[in-house]
Amino acid sequence: MENVRRQNQQEEAQEEVEEEKEFENKCSSCRGKERNKNRLRRRDLGLSCMLNTEVGAVLAVIRRPADSNSQFIPPPDESVNSQILHSLKSLRALIFNLQQEWRTIDPSIYLSPFLDVIQSGDVPAAATGVALSAILKILNLEIFDETNPGAREAINLAVIGITSCRLEKTDPTSEDAVMMRVLQVLTAIMKHPASVLLTDHAVCTVVNSCFQVVQRSANRGDLLQRNARYTMHELIQTIYARLTDFEDKEGPGEESESDAEDSGYGIRCAIDIFHFLCSLLNVVEVVELEGSTTQTADENVQLFALVLINSAIELSGAGVGKHPKLLRMIQDDLFHHLIHYGTCSSPLVLAMICSTVLNIYHFLRRSILLQLEAFFTFVLFKVARIGYSLQLQEVALEGIISFCRQPTFIFEMYVKYDCNPISQNVFEEIGKLLCKHAFPTGSHLTSLQIQAFEGLVVMIHIIADNIDTLVGEDNSSSFGSYPVEITEYKPFWEERSKEEELDSWVEFVEFVRVRKAQKRKILIAANHFNRDEKKGLAYLKISNLVSDPPDPKSYAFFFRYTPRLDKNMIGDYLGEPDEFKIQVLKEFTDTFKLSGMILDTALRTYLETFQLPGESQKIQRILEAFSEKFYDQQSSELFVSKDAVFILCYSLIMLNTDQHNPQVKKKMTEEEFIRNNRAINGGNDLPREYLSELFHSISNNAITLFGQTGSPIEMNPSRWIELINKAKIIEPFIVCDFDRRLGRDMFATIAGPSVAALSVIFEHAEEDETLHDCIEGLFSIARIAQYGLEDTLDELLASFCKFTTLLNPYASAEETLYAFSNDLKARMATLAVFTIANKFGSSIRGGWRSIVDCLLKLKRLKLLPQSVVEPENSVATSSDLQKHIRAESVVIFPTHDSKLSTNRISSGLIGRFSYFLSMESNEESLTLGSEFEQNLKIIQKCRIGNIFTNSSSLPDDSLLNLGRSLIFAAAGKGQKFSTPVEEEETIGFCWDLIVTIALSNLHRFPSFWPSFHDYLLAVAQFPLFSPIPFAEKAIVGLFKVCLKLLASYQSEKLSEELIFKSINLMWKLDKEILDTCCESITQSVSKILTEYPANLQTQLGWKNVLHLLSVTGRHTETYDQGVETLIMLMSDGIHVSRINYAYCIDCAFGFIALKNSPLEKNVKILDLMANSVNLLIQWYRNGYSDPGSTLSNTSSSSTEENSKGIGSFNFTMTLFIKLGEAFRKSSLARREEIRNHAISCLHKSFTLAEELGFTSTNCINCFNLVIFAMVDDLHEKMLEYSRRENSEREMRSMEGTLKIAMELLTDVYLQFLRPISENSGFRTFWLGVLRRMDTCMKADLGEYGKSRVQNVVRVC
Repeated sequence: MENVRRQNQQEEAQEEVEEEKEFENKCSSCRGKERNKNRLRRRDLGLSCMLNTEVGAVLAVIRRPADSNSQFIPPPDESVNSQILHSLKSLRALIFNLQQEWRTIDPSIYLSPFLDVIQSGDVPAAATGVALSAILKILNLEIFDETNPGAREAINLAVIGITSCRLEKTDPTSEDAVMMRVLQVLTAIMKHPASVLLTDHAVCTVVNSCFQVVQRSANRGDLLQRNARYTMHELIQTIYARLTDFEDKEGPGEESESDAEDSGYGIRCAIDIFHFLCSLLNVVEVVELEGSTTQTADENVQLFALVLINSAIELSGAGVGKHPKLLRMIQDDLFHHLIHYGTCSSPLVLAMICSTVLNIYHFLRRSILLQLEAFFTFVLFKVARIGYSLQLQEVALEGIISFCRQPTFIFEMYVKYDCNPISQNVFEEIGKLLCKHAFPTGSHLTSLQIQAFEGLVVMIHIIADNIDTLVGEDNSSSFGSYPVEITEYKPFWEERSKEEELDSWVEFVEFVRVRKAQKRKILIAANHFNRDEKKGLAYLKISNLVSDPPDPKSYAFFFRYTPRLDKNMIGDYLGEPDEFKIQVLKEFTDTFKLSGMILDTALRTYLETFQLPGESQKIQRILEAFSEKFYDQQSSELFVSKDAVFILCYSLIMLNTDQHNPQVKKKMTEEEFIRNNRAINGGNDLPREYLSELFHSISNNAITLFGQTGSPIEMNPSRWIELINKAKIIEPFIVCDFDRRLGRDMFATIAGPSVAALSVIFEHAEEDETLHDCIEGLFSIARIAQYGLEDTLDELLASFCKFTTLLNPYASAEETLYAFSNDLKARMATLAVFTIANKFGSSIRGGWRSIVDCLLKLKRLKLLPQSVVEPENSVATSSDLQKHIRAESVVIFPTHDSKLSTNRISSGLIGRFSYFLSMESNEESLTLGSEFEQNLKIIQKCRIGNIFTNSSSLPDDSLLNLGRSLIFAAAGKGQKFSTPVEEEETIGFCWDLIVTIALSNLHRFPSFWPSFHDYLLAVAQFPLFSPIPFAEKAIVGLFKVCLKLLASYQSEKLSEELIFKSINLMWKLDKEILDTCCESITQSVSKILTEYPANLQTQLGWKNVLHLLSVTGRHTETYDQGVETLIMLMSDGIHVSRINYAYCIDCAFGFIALKNSPLEKNVKILDLMANSVNLLIQWYRNGYSDPGSTLSNTSSSSTEENSKGIGSFNFTMTLFIKLGEAFRKSSLARREEIRNHAISCLHKSFTLAEELGFTSTNCINCFNLVIFAMVDDLHEKMLEYSRRENSEREMRSMEGTLKIAMELLTDVYLQFLRPISENSGFRTFWLGVLRRMDTCMKADLGEYGKSRVQNVVRVC
């Protein structure tokens, strides 16, 4: 129970607390409402006091006595309009007796008294000023807003009152103050919340009144003029900032007056005001000079108008495009004025014009396609060319550069203009213009040249940055071919919308690229056409620019829009009577938009495009086509038929000739002209005023009937009308994103001039900033060139390599080193060249030659180590530099490749140059030693070693060019050596680099080494080529590559054949090479045979290895290693195969045939040769299969022929005969032990070979080629010694060997008697045996007596 009681008490207490809170909230709400009421009452009281004060001030000023110093005498009170005083007093009486709040009262009640004072001409200026101040306070305090009853009438009444301010009786001193107050009130009205209720007429009245103040202030104080201009500026900003709110107020039809008044001001006043601003551009001032009067554009008014137009466009933004009338005004009126005054204005006006057009481009570029092209063609390009003042050229260039700085501008220019066959090449013209102005003409760079250079670099950077960005996003995309080929006919004049007709952006890009290719072909066709009409038109067919059969429209557009065509040839073609050419004439005439033109203007436009032929019939056909077109497009019903147009055209041409031909003495009068053209319009007369206007137009301005081809074209009214007519039907401007393929293509159009300008600027520049910009431009070009513009990069590298001072052929080493150490450009160029070689080596082709030349020069200057690529290299330290100074060979180059960012950032490519330039700041205080250290640091930053160690990333073309440059440089092409030592060091250095490249690219060795081998063949054919030391260094380097190839076993045998083919070529250049390089060759060959014999798979490889082992092993210092290698190979026998067996035998005989070679070695070799018969037997038993029997499918032709018999028994017998012949030749050695042992080994061989299954023919062949030949040779040798004096010992020794040979003959004969006897040639064979026996028995030894061999013969 106690708990329940406590719970009830807690609930009651909580209820009491909640009731208290609720009561407090109600009280606070009441207090808040009371406070709001009090605040409103205080506000209303304050407003009442303010109005009372202002009313009192106005009354006081009106009643104030006259100032004795003032020229104005105020009227007495009774003369002042009593209504004004009454209204002011009535307002005072009402102020403190209000029954409602001020914000609910009609604003006209408290505005009207003050407006009456302002509009009255009977009050002093001071009173008017006080009344204006009162209204200004009312507006600033925002006593009322657009929601107040009567706000619309009040705000419009205020405009009428302020703009009707009367100052007739105001003294001039006070007038300025009153006008400044008027300007303030007008600004306050337009910024007031109720200004949205103003009518269009009221807003236009405000602007017009403000401009009247601007005009009046021209001859008054500067302060009033500035305030008036500033107010005008604020008004324009206020009005056009609301342009987006006008969107729903402009419908397809015109609004009624009542609707416009109800809705407030809108697009109507915006259009009227903008039209007024455009008209200010035509304001002229009259200038009197020496009694004559001239009219020129008022520059101050133009500048003022342009500032206001700029503000209107900036604040309106893209909203202008939603209002067709305002947009058409910008497209037509404004642009016409800007283009007209652009070429004849001051630099300041031109700068404002450029700024205006740039603002229009930002917001409305989809709608100003032709206007923008005209502005560049007729203003910027024209002014920027030579002939205008330097200041105007600078302004024009700055305008162009400002456009180029916009992210997508240059790309849009290229797509819409350069890739359009019927438009100008705007982007290409911009690039070439900048290059032309950037090109230095003197020793120092002018401000104009630096400005143009900066603009060129901006363009290059934009292209490079966008290409890199796009590649980073999609590395798998192809860049397409360059240039594009036109594979099929497509009408070149037809536009296609990216959004509507093409499925994807990729298709659109390809379409644009094809159009650019068409445009390029059209210009080529124009060149042919000017020389031969038929060839030019035939080229159009070949290039797929016209259909088959030809379409007249294709020829028409070709004649109409192709620049620099011969106008005389066009006129002759169009006037021909051929049916097809008449159709071309009709299509040609249809390309003109003549709507809105009067007849003479249209005729001028038409005849400007070709030269009217002299033949009357041709003229008739051309004028008939024109007359029909003009009649169809006339904007009025003036002419009743095309015949009337035709007659009048003829009459105008005759009038033109009459008025402007100097040979015509009596000129036609206006009356005569009108009389001549009576009743030509369907029997009626044309209006006299119309004919009079035509007469005066022709008389004052001749029609150019025989214009020159290529003459400059000016923007005249007729051309502008045609442009506007064409703009109405053309596709809108395409707002594009960047595309890497088009970026590559667009730079290609300006690549040549850009490279030339960049190189010459670098040569003439003296400022560090300019040099830095050149290097940045160089890197950006490299970034672009890597996508298909390799020739451009090669050209640029060739230029910059010259700036390194390393390629001066006339300077000594000392002079070159001095120039390099004391020239900032030289070191910057060197660092730039090798940085590009590291980062963009894949894009370099012919440029490798210049890079290699620079590298070799650095080597000769001792700025490189003896070996640039050291596997144990690390980062250089200061102690390393000191070592280099002492030893001249220890500069350290990092072998790792720190990948550079593709973007142009400070920490990457350009970061090195920032550090480099800071390093140069204290250059003057360095000693000679420190200069040398600086050189070493710069070379270290070049990371030369990485170029070669990382060459695996180079594409085949780049790698081949690099290898070619090194091989040719090693052969001395383009090199001058002062000493043989220098020559040898340079050649060795080149071959070290070649080897490094080969080792880094072993994975694709078969793809690039054939070309390297061709380069070696080409080198051997150089005039005055000396194989020493080139071939020596080559042999050493090639064996390094060979060892590396064999160390990494590859199933593909082509690499092995290729390297041995080159090795074979090198040692054959000069046989002395094998002597001079014997140790190196022997070591390499021995290593191959001891470590990698299993990887040696080709006949060519074995042949070269064993041959070189035999030849180089003859030397005393290499014999032991060579013979041991051979013995090891043949003892093991595992790696002896039918492929290399014959070469092993040849090599073995080579060692046996050496004089004074160790007897035991020769005996060992002979034994191994005899035991090798077991291998032949094994191959015979195993079906002629051994590990070495499989040959490469890509072997040489000779190897293929030899391989045909490798799997046959005959080939096995051939190898045996090869072995027997080696024994036969060994049996002729000078030392008896070797001869006798050779015959014994031969005997052993025949004994073992019995298992080879000799046929009768094989037996007889063995006898003929081996045994009979050996007996004959020994017999001849014995007889030779018998004829010598004191040679009995040698003769008896040889006799003993012959005796053994005869025993061998007998044993082998008996061994193979059965198969021999079965042969059909046995009789001949037996006669051969008997003949040799008989010869030996009857041998005449002269003074040494009879031969002892006969005893053996008798036994046989």
